Amino acid sequence: MKITRVETIVLNLPMLIDGATPMLGGRARTSIDMLLVRVDTDEGVTGWGEAFGHRIFPATRATIDTLLGPLCVGRDPSQIAQLSDEIQRQLHGIGRSGPAIYALSGIDIALWDIAGKVAGAPLYRLLGGGNRADLPAYASLLRYGTAAAVTHYTDQALARGYRLVKIHEITVPEIKAARDVMGAGMPLMVDTNCPWTAAQAVEMARRLAPLGLHWLEEPVWPPENLEGLAEVKTQGGIATAAGENYGTVWEFRRAFEAGALTYAQPSVTKIGGVTEMRRVMTLADVFGVQVVPHSAYFGPGLLASIHCIAAQTTESPVERFYCDFADNPLGDAIHPKNGRIAVPQGPGLGVDPDPRLLEKLRRS
Repeated sequence: MKITRVETIVLNLPMLIDGATPMLGGRARTSIDMLLVRVDTDEGVTGWGEAFGHRIFPATRATIDTLLGPLCVGRDPSQIAQLSDEIQRQLHGIGRSGPAIYALSGIDIALWDIAGKVAGAPLYRLLGGGNRADLPAYASLLRYGTAAAVTHYTDQALARGYRLVKIHEITVPEIKAARDVMGAGMPLMVDTNCPWTAAQAVEMARRLAPLGLHWLEEPVWPPENLEGLAEVKTQGGIATAAGENYGTVWEFRRAFEAGALTYAQPSVTKIGGVTEMRRVMTLADVFGVQVVPHSAYFGPGLLASIHCIAAQTTESPVERFYCDFADNPLGDAIHPKNGRIAVPQGPGLGVDPDPRLLEKLRRS
């Protein structure tokens, strides 16, 4: 079998919003971009992947279309690890993070989809996991900036059956609003997206300690400041989580060695795909760190995250970015029910994008 084509498809998914408009990347957003990667073979088997697309898809898409896609054409899609390593060597001169690794991630996910389809098995079984029907999911609320909006969306998430909630707020009143709605018994996580110095983060962690947070995510700027993150972990009194902005397993190794993380959060669309995600999971197990992948997306990347989590021996929750859409190409596969999300049981990722919706949502 040989790869005959690598194609990129950009979709735009308008959100259904019934409250405050959420903030992404510092401004209000009413839609989400999705960068799909389609890999075709000469035996008629097609794999679907997803590369990180929020706000950066033009650069990632160009990397696939002009560099990585042509490198893959003519290659054996079953040689995933070898191809991944060869591509990473090709990329080292232009950086092993950002759009270059995002591009590799999308292709790698598609190759694993092909592998599962050829084997006739769901990806999580191909990765060594046992039978698993579903996984716990947590509602990953976007940033709203007011306590009233946080109250509204937290209450809505609980009404939908979620029992784990993450918010993206950076001030105490908004964070307290979520805790007030949830009560004392439910896990509440806070993702701050790297706003503070280490000293400021320690101070904020101590102020937030009475709220009983499950973890404090990315509290330190810059994300490469592992010593500062370790300081927050040891002095702030709250478990730390980070990793969505790490480019390879080597960056996770440095974080583990620094004692910076309670929870590791590799992002399958940013880390190098399923291949690199598995390496992170293996290394995390050696260091005794729980892996709870970042998955703020709604396409094959979310499905790949579900399968990678399902293959772990220790159960972790699936992040479900808290957005509603009138249309999405994967249908019910991205919708948790009663706080749990199904593990697709079809071969490969288990669900292919709906061709009709691909055309409807395709961005020009």
